[in-house]
Amino acid sequence: MSLPPFQRFLDEQREVVWRFAAASVGADDADDVFQETFLAALRAYPRLRSRSNLRGWVLTIAHRKALDHHRARRRERDRQRRLPPPGVADSDGWDDSIWRAVRELPPKQRGALLLRYVEDLPYRDIGRVLDCSEAAARRSAHEGLGRLRKVLP
Repeated sequence: MSLPPFQRFLDEQREVVWRFAAASVGADDADDVFQETFLAALRAYPRLRSRSNLRGWVLTIAHRKALDHHRARRRERDRQRRLPPPGVADSDGWDDSIWRAVRELPPKQRGALLLRYVEDLPYRDIGRVLDCSEAAARRSAHEGLGRLRKVLP
């Protein structure tokens, strides 16, 4: 099966990738992660051989770009030696401290939770995106929820 034109692929996946990016890094930085994801996808797109799981493929790229973003932010935070400002409720009424707590989780736990509860993917697909087994994806989500329960009121 041949791949669809890149523009159609982008149009079909744009919303899910942006939601994942916003949940992963916050709405303020989501556009950067979104753009980096689709630039990387554009460069790799001609080399793809199959269109069987394009959504999983692009979410894998988005996950890695979000990890890169978190690493860069952590390096910056270490340089500045200061804590982020306290959370306030966003326009949707969600307390930013929840998303900050999610963003502070280890990468596999954060990815598993976001893919499961934001993107509603089954654990089998989460395992593919995170490059682990279905059981490991389920375990990461479980451990992530456990950590959140400890740090959130």
